[in-house]
Amino acid sequence: MSTFLFDSIIVGPIKSRRLGKSLGVNLLPLKNKLCNFDCIYCECGWNADGNPQKAKLEFNSAEAVHAELEKRLRELQVENNLPDAITFAGNGEPTMHPRFAQIVDDAISLRDKYAPQAKVCVLTNATLINRHEVMAALQKVDRAMLKFDSGFDKTVQLLNNPQGNFSVEKLVESMKTFGEKLIVQTMFLRGTCNGVPVDNTTEEEVNRWLEILKQLQPRELTLYTIDRETPAQGLQKVTPEELEKIAEKVRALGIKVESHW
Repeated sequence: MSTFLFDSIIVGPIKSRRLGKSLGVNLLPLKNKLCNFDCIYCECGWNADGNPQKAKLEFNSAEAVHAELEKRLRELQVENNLPDAITFAGNGEPTMHPRFAQIVDDAISLRDKYAPQAKVCVLTNATLINRHEVMAALQKVDRAMLKFDSGFDKTVQLLNNPQGNFSVEKLVESMKTFGEKLIVQTMFLRGTCNGVPVDNTTEEEVNRWLEILKQLQPRELTLYTIDRETPAQGLQKVTPEELEKIAEKVRALGIKVESHW
């Protein structure tokens, strides 16, 4: 499948379904994906071609990120093409970077200087928010979007392939501590992976997911489905009508929600 890696620290701006004109910041290696999840739908493919032990821990330095981000913002300022968002995503999980907190502080300062209208955003799988420095950094940004794809451990194992110990219960308890800035994002899909059926749109799945959302009470929720090529073959998008049906159930809980197809 034609998945891809980001080959630079700063990417774009590109048009994002969720964030508008987004300038991407990649803290992860440029030659391999590095993530503590290995999602079957990830546009960056598998961790080190399916072998996470081979992944190289070559994080981009905080100094290089600062320099490249400032350079690009200056260029975009001259071009009158400043972004709507400065978004930490890239080739894996950004909060794994050992100097993530410092880099967030640098990005906020540069945003304030060059593009004060832009939102600083982080796309994260939320597994490291139990670390004080990660939580503190995420609380500073405008939009930290935390992944939550299923309320069942078995389904998370199928969809997200956590690397190491993981439980939905522990993730949810950590997410409860995030407070009023909590934003949740969920990928809905169905199909097969290596011959195993996977579907987080069933009534059982959605009901369990809704039960947990009641506990979390996020300030907003984003629903989406597959938009790009995936490393696992046999996956299918859900329809706009299906996403909207799920969204209506969320609105009934009093939670702000938007869906992207």
